[in-house]
Formats: sequence, structure tokens, C-alpha cells
Amino acid sequence: MQNMANNINRRDFLRMLSAGAGVLLASPYISFASADTDRRFIFIIQRGAADGLNIVIPYADPAYAKLRGALAIDASQATKLDGMFALHPSLVETAKLYANKQALFVHAVASPYRNRSHFDGQNVLETFGSTAYQIKDGWMNRLLTLLPSAQNEAIALATTVPMALRGKIEVPSYAPSALPQAPDDLLMRVAQLYAEDAQLQSLWTAAMEANNMAEDVSAKQDPASLGKLAASFLVKADGPRIAMIETGGWDTHTAQEARLARQLKSLDSIVAAIRDGLGPVWAKTTIVVATEFGRTAATNGTGGTDHGTGSTAMILGGDVNGGRVLADWPGLTNSALYEGRDLKPTADLTTLIASIASASFKLDPTQVNKVLFAEANKTKTLEGLLRT
Repeated sequence: MQNMANNINRRDFLRMLSAGAGVLLASPYISFASADTDRRFIFIIQRGAADGLNIVIPYADPAYAKLRGALAIDASQATKLDGMFALHPSLVETAKLYANKQALFVHAVASPYRNRSHFDGQNVLETFGSTAYQIKDGWMNRLLTLLPSAQNEAIALATTVPMALRGKIEVPSYAPSALPQAPDDLLMRVAQLYAEDAQLQSLWTAAMEANNMAEDVSAKQDPASLGKLAASFLVKADGPRIAMIETGGWDTHTAQEARLARQLKSLDSIVAAIRDGLGPVWAKTTIVVATEFGRTAATNGTGGTDHGTGSTAMILGGDVNGGRVLADWPGLTNSALYEGRDLKPTADLTTLIASIASASFKLDPTQVNKVLFAEANKTKTLEGLLRT
């Protein structure tokens, strides 16, 4: 059972994306990086292993309803994408993007990691190593070295900089606070205190620049406000061009139906707020949404699912050549499942992300692969994902 996007040759898809070699989402962290380009690129990571089978639902696979039981989503309650897949009903704004051909979904996708540990899986996804902790810096930090920025400045709106943005290029952090604004006198005294310290003075200056840029933006922590905050940075002519948003709470071992619906509604709100806040800039924007691995095909005994392998990636934005689902669907019969329990990956997530980054910033794919991956054989690129 297979379903391939229009204008994408199945053989090329397999060749280029071969898989071989109070929830936290209510207050996600956001990370930004600046570059001298008019393109915008946003990476949203779903920490905790998001259930791709109930996000982009394979309703036409007969095994789906049997495996999912009470967790199976009725296609009549979802948004049908094509004759095989439907979109979770909580993703209302994302469905509008799909209808406008600004959303593309890739199913049965995974990084090279296979051992189902959140920390290790996230490290592989954020570094693009073939194994956990093989690489010491993040792929987004390495991507910055390829962009035409004179200073290669970056900023993280987070209590700590995510692994994907750590590396040679120093990334200061900024986290919105509900506390009262510090008085100018205090800020001046701290600046004087740090003035003679080369390291602290530079960090303080970067922090104040970030604070000044964000001072007119609401510090509310609800998803829509955080999406609006992200857009307020990215829309500036002299602002950042790359962003990372961390969302958590996707580890749905229990009570998955309500929890996943809430998570997806929050994600949908973030994306919609970014779209609305960017205005005309949305036409030059690409968003990638991905998770460290998927969840088991069958439900467990507590109304949830356990750590799995294959999942779904979303590519959203005004620059996306969307209205399609890309999948070499492996099926959900017992013999088709990975290790008899998980959706089998048929597409490589890291190659997918590298291809999108290359196209988004109009970079040489060979150079991108050389910089982003440790392995010399990671040289394949999937084309036709973006409009320009």
C-alpha cells in the first residue's frame, strides 16, 4: 500500500530519502539566529516522541483501526488529505495551510536512531550524527556558517540554548519573564560592573540588544503569544532569520486522546500566530516540525502508546510546495511493522531537513551535506519541496 505525492517520482523519493544508514507546550522555548538573507527558516521540535499515526492518520490502511482500537480517529471527524491520509481534527489552521498548498506532510519518517531513548534520539536529531553524542555541535549552528551574515549573530529565547543551536557561533539566550521590568538604574549599574570583564561585557551587551528588540512584545506564555513573539523577531528587516521553537509534552503513554488533541491545538496556534504575524514575509518562510521518533502502532493498556520509531514530519509555510503527502507507506500489518511493533521508517528525517534548509536559503546542497553531516556518504537531496 503506497501513496506518493504528485510530481514526485517514487523511485527518486526512495533513493533520496532512504531510511537506511499545564503541559510544557503551554510555555515552549524559542531560539533565534540572524543572517543577511530575506528567507526565514523555523524548526519546531516536538520533544517526547509525537504520535505521527494520529497526527496524519492512515485511515485507509485496514490495520490502523484494529491496532488503535479506541484511539483510532474516525476519518469523518478529521480533515481528509487524500485517499489514504487524514489530518487530526485539532489542526484546524494547519488544514487551511494544506488547502492553500502551504503544507506538506512526510510520513513514515525517522532519523537514523533506533533505540527509543528520548535524550539520545533528540541528540541525534539536533546534531545529525548517526549515533547519539557522536557530534558535539548542532546542525543549526553549522548551518549558520553557510549563511551570508557579516557577524553570524544568533539569539536563543530560552533558559538554555538548545543543542541544535550550540556550536562555534556563540548564541546568547533570552527568556520572556512575567517578572516586572528591571529599573534602568539597576541595568546601568550592572553594565558598569561588567564593563571591565571582556567575556561578561559582551554577553551583557548581547542580552540587552535582545531585550530591546523584544521589549514591545507580550511576555505571555500561551502558544499564540509565543508564536506572535517569534513572528515579531523574524519580521524585522534587521532581525533574525532562523528560529527554533521547542515544544514538550508529546510523550503520551497514558490518556493520549485528550493530551494529543491539546498538544496539537497548541502547535496549531503557534503556527497560525507566526503566519499572521509575519504578514508578507510569510511568502518567504519555511517551517519544519519534527520529533525524535514516533510511537507504537498498537495502544498500550493505559489509553496511550509507547516509544516507537517512524513518525510524521510537517513542512509548512508560504514558500512550501504543499497540498501533498509524501509517503512510501510500509503498511501496518504485523509483518510490515518495525520489530513487530512500530511504524517502519521509509524516509530519512535528517536528509529531509537538510534538503529543506538547502532549498530555503538557496544553498549548494553538496556543501550543506558536507557541513551538516559527519558521514561523507550523506550527499543526497530531495527536490521540489519548496516553490522557489
